[in-house]
Amino acid sequence: MEWLSQRCPLLPAAQGCPRPGRGTLLLVVTLSLLMYPVLRSLALQLHSAVTGSYVSGAHSIAFINCLNEQIAKDIARAILDKKLAAYVNILPKSLALYFWKGELEESTEILLLVKTRTSKIGELSNYVRSIHPFEIPEIISLPIDQGNPLYLKWIEESVPRD
Repeated sequence: MEWLSQRCPLLPAAQGCPRPGRGTLLLVVTLSLLMYPVLRSLALQLHSAVTGSYVSGAHSIAFINCLNEQIAKDIARAILDKKLAAYVNILPKSLALYFWKGELEESTEILLLVKTRTSKIGELSNYVRSIHPFEIPEIISLPIDQGNPLYLKWIEESVPRD
């Protein structure tokens, strides 16, 4: 019985230790569910570091449309200067058809393909919206599922972590 008083030093030995109630159980379950994404991410990063394998979706390609080549170059340079991406392709003019304010519009646009960490997409999107001349710029991203491991490692090394 001495071990019991050591485990519960504030209670007399005759009372024993109280068992965790439903509130404690609910708290543990809630915290576990809330921490799952963080713990999963850390586990995947650890697995990747130990095995040298690529974690699918760790990097993304963002698509950003621009009115002309000069604006595209300016935005690409600004993104790279802020280290929000490792690489930006500037694709030549393309024809765009879209509805704007109820009317069918036609224009030529330049498309940027931005390679970065998936964790940087939110910051990248916020920054581009702050400097882009369009009222609602196209900023869409897709996760990279697979690719050249050396290239993906280079993206990781070129774009600082959050």
